[in-house]
Amino acid sequence: MTAVGPSDVGVTSDTALGDWYVNRLLVDRQPLLLLVSALSLLPIVLPARDVRALPDRLGVVVRGRLSRLGVTAKVIDAEVTAMSPVTVAPTVDRSVVGIMVDFAKAIPSYLPERTWNATALPFVEARLAETPCHATRRFEEVIFPAEKASALLVARWHAG
Repeated sequence: MTAVGPSDVGVTSDTALGDWYVNRLLVDRQPLLLLVSALSLLPIVLPARDVRALPDRLGVVVRGRLSRLGVTAKVIDAEVTAMSPVTVAPTVDRSVVGIMVDFAKAIPSYLPERTWNATALPFVEARLAETPCHATRRFEEVIFPAEKASALLVARWHAG
């Protein structure tokens, strides 16, 4: 697992959604990337193409995901601008890694076996974004990624 985000090692991210964690996985022998926001646990699922260029295109990837989530263009612009520059660093939050493991196990159940293509991945993202995370904690601590991402973005970028 790798953290990809605007923060350098030992420096806190200045974005609403925090660092993005990424892992490669295989579903029906097709390589995918699973990205998860550290603060909201919002998932992104995309084909694992041109992985080395992911830091350069992370803003575009996040912009697309936030657009699919229904976030306003002004808020998306603020978040993506705050994501620059992108730094690749080791994982620092093991709880995010645990969520990613759970998401990776769930992804195949949302895809029809051997008949899916990349057009199905936004559906998978939406399903994962509705998944209650940290469900063994008190109800106030349970995170629903889509709701949490929206709340964090509004709190950070509508404050001004």
